[in-house]
Amino acid sequence: MAEVRWVECPRDAWQGFKTFIPTAEKVAFLKSLLEAGFRCLDLTSFVSPKWVPQMRDGQAVLEALPAPEGREYLAIIANEKGLERALNAPNLTAVGYPFSVSETFQKKNTNRSIEASWPLVDRVLEATAGRLDLVIYLSMGFGNPYGDPWSPEKVVEFVGRLRERGVHRIAIADTYGVATPEVIQKTLEAVVQAFGPEGIGAHLHARPEGVVAKVDAVLAAGVRWLEGALAGIGGCPFAGDALVGNLATEVVLPHLARQGFEAGVQLEALPALAERAAQLRAVYA
Repeated sequence: MAEVRWVECPRDAWQGFKTFIPTAEKVAFLKSLLEAGFRCLDLTSFVSPKWVPQMRDGQAVLEALPAPEGREYLAIIANEKGLERALNAPNLTAVGYPFSVSETFQKKNTNRSIEASWPLVDRVLEATAGRLDLVIYLSMGFGNPYGDPWSPEKVVEFVGRLRERGVHRIAIADTYGVATPEVIQKTLEAVVQAFGPEGIGAHLHARPEGVVAKVDAVLAAGVRWLEGALAGIGGCPFAGDALVGNLATEVVLPHLARQGFEAGVQLEALPALAERAAQLRAVYA
């Protein structure tokens, strides 16, 4: 079977929950993911607890996890202070920086302009070299609701500028959750045509009935890195549609397997894990 990279995103699933999930519960859930074979986890963020209080225990969560031993433990950062915390965090192997193609969303999400973000990318690259991997998430990568300029060519331009700086891993994100499969495929095809599929990923949000079509669009474009969360929890609070969430892992991975793609995860464990994820949402969301 052909390999596909699946990134499980409990951080994305949990960050909007109103009630704090005890650290021990977070750790127990993450350990259950590792036991089921998940190898890439987007598990916390180092941002101000004022804005994302759910992730205030990121350091403690990482300390309680087993050594990565070839697995990826990723945390999101948004500025130099978060970078400093990430560099001192135990067990962390990668940082992710959200870099929006939309000027409006970049200012909303990171409190800095696109132009001011390029020097930060350079500083993150320099600071993490030889220590942590860097993943850039090109948010609003398939369009935006603000009327900001967007096109597949603009996404290609951003990827090119990142590659010139030495960023090898770039995930293009459907932050708003409304991109059609056609737009997703066309955009990813443009990127793959320009740079090849290596190091290119897709982080998508969708209504439950739209998940499979979006996954198929990614595969048709030649991209083999996808992200999501059990029970489809999380997603974009700006979408204005409560049914828009992350791609549901328990839907996507069996679908990929039927098409000959292997993610290394025990498929038989997914229903129970999805139920456990849904229970956390019921208690803490």
